[in-house]
Amino acid sequence: MCSLALNEWLVLLESRHPRTIDLGLERSREVWQRMGSPRPARQIITVAGTNGKGSTVGYLSTMLQALGYSSGSYTTPHLFRYNERVQINRSEVSDRQLLAAFEGVEAARGDISLSYFEFGTLAAIFLLNRSGLDFAVMEVGLGGRLDAVNILDTDCAVITTVGLDHQEYLGDDRESIGREKAGIIRPDTVLVCGEAEPPVSVMAQARRLQAPVLRLGHEFFAIEEQGSIRFSKDEAACLLDRPQMSGRHQVDNMATALAALLELVPDAANHVDQLRHGLASVSLAGRFQQVSVRPRVYVDVGHNVLAAEAIRAALSEVVQTDAAGDCHCVIAMLADKDAATVARILDPVVCHWYCAGLEGQRGQTGEQLAARIRAGAGGANVSPWANVDTALDAALGALSTQGTSSSCVLVFGSFLTAGQALGRWQPERAAKRTEVPPHKELDAARIPL
Repeated sequence: MCSLALNEWLVLLESRHPRTIDLGLERSREVWQRMGSPRPARQIITVAGTNGKGSTVGYLSTMLQALGYSSGSYTTPHLFRYNERVQINRSEVSDRQLLAAFEGVEAARGDISLSYFEFGTLAAIFLLNRSGLDFAVMEVGLGGRLDAVNILDTDCAVITTVGLDHQEYLGDDRESIGREKAGIIRPDTVLVCGEAEPPVSVMAQARRLQAPVLRLGHEFFAIEEQGSIRFSKDEAACLLDRPQMSGRHQVDNMATALAALLELVPDAANHVDQLRHGLASVSLAGRFQQVSVRPRVYVDVGHNVLAAEAIRAALSEVVQTDAAGDCHCVIAMLADKDAATVARILDPVVCHWYCAGLEGQRGQTGEQLAARIRAGAGGANVSPWANVDTALDAALGALSTQGTSSSCVLVFGSFLTAGQALGRWQPERAAKRTEVPPHKELDAARIPL
């Protein structure tokens, strides 16, 4: 194949695999084996879950670096540039590195058709493998059992929280979704769970495989003490600063990451200063990120019911909204998301909903979203807008004329929504935006259960 630029590669990958996908590991595994079955690092941590995966990967990566280990990570989707998905020692890889990895996968692929996500996952493994890393932290893209990341045998499995999302692909209830997430568990290999009561299906799979299970609130703990966090697990205990990212859910994500780290680096708790230094630098774009102080504007990539619950708690914590609600919410969601339930959860702290349209096969218009928001929020003040930019203009305008000292704007609903909003405050990153839609990999058929 002649030399292609990165965007040309991504357009090619988006277009050449059929949309009706027989999801499974067979294609990815066959190409991976042709590549020589490379491991991305000497030790692998695989992170699955409904929410909190990206933050957990971030905490793990920074702590590993602070302790002096070399590490790489793979996450999806991206906000601006495809390069965000693959990082080595917390730095995004270059176009040149990605192109070499794409060409390596293409050379091994032969006549096997790979999806956009499968190809990208194999390229990440190829690239990380050639970097000679101590650790790789690999985020599952969708589910777990049939996700391309799951061709790798992990040294520590992490399942953050499990809730209803991607039901079209994973099943209609928490137990079915948990069963898909549990596919990353390996025999006799520890599983770290970021919630006190994981689905029964997760615990059952761990028992079948004789995998030890560590649960937040049972085998490890994160207790708030006068502005600090006391973490404990077995004999290890340390006092840490609160995460830079707001919300109790970030405390849980940090604790989950530390519990996993201690399984592979048992003496890490003896190096509290290094851990604190690493954790202090964790700030992921679009995770309840404050992008403006006056007016106060927060942007979050959340797009499901669990995220709405976490954001409501975070708003109450940092904005101290009253019962009437002081938040102007710019929301744009894909059509397959449960917008009505999200609205019901956030409505007590939202005074006006600005419903923006999203383009694409899974998108919807502002009018369609507004109807769903009204269904959940009752008689709330709801207005439709063509896109995120116009909705954000309207919200900021209303805040400047009607806002109180506790008023803010929240932008919420998807990675696409967050990326479009962040471009206003980070124009230099938006100018480098990858042209291919970051959610292409989800345009697929139902996963066979």
